[in-house]
Amino acid sequence: MSEVAENIPKTQAVQVDRLAPEFEARTTRGLVRLSDYRGRWLVFFSHPADFTPVCTSEFIALQKATHRFEALNCDLLGLSVDSLYAHLAWLKDIEARVGVRVEFPIIEDISMDVSRAYGMIHEDSASTATVRSVFFIDPNGYVRAIIHYPMNVGRSVEEILRVLAALQASEAGEIATPEGWTPGADAVLPPPLDLVEADQRSSMNGGAWYYTHAENGK
Repeated sequence: MSEVAENIPKTQAVQVDRLAPEFEARTTRGLVRLSDYRGRWLVFFSHPADFTPVCTSEFIALQKATHRFEALNCDLLGLSVDSLYAHLAWLKDIEARVGVRVEFPIIEDISMDVSRAYGMIHEDSASTATVRSVFFIDPNGYVRAIIHYPMNVGRSVEEILRVLAALQASEAGEIATPEGWTPGADAVLPPPLDLVEADQRSSMNGGAWYYTHAENGK
């Protein structure tokens, strides 16, 4: 059974740039606390149910990409409201049928405490299935990005990796990442904060003071 910190109201929406709600939960890899991941990035995600086709495809793809997440100093943590024994049976079946052993932990959230604390299930919902939520949590425990998908649309592992890399790149320097940005591509400078800075930007690239590539600002 999972436990959510008492000082986090269940109805409080999780927000970007706010501390992620602390929890302690039983997983396929033993007892886990959110605080265990301090010092590393965490992609924390929910799936509607075990033994379902879209979820199976996602878990296979995520496991195959674990080395890429590891290279970005990031761990994976899954969750659904299924029991621990359902999780274990599902993972064993995936390994037997597909040959992929899912190594990252999956939370058992039968009580739905963690799901509701993170908005994966609406407080008044009659359904016990979680939506496909993805929370990007930084090494200090802050939520840096949130993506929600409907139950019938699978997530792109490439997009999750791209968002993670973009968050890390923008944090490392005073830059922002434009549409479709991928590691190694040009970034842009954040909006200028005053007229002096706007004038400086204008001289850099011929007038587009509000749209300046980072390489031009160096």
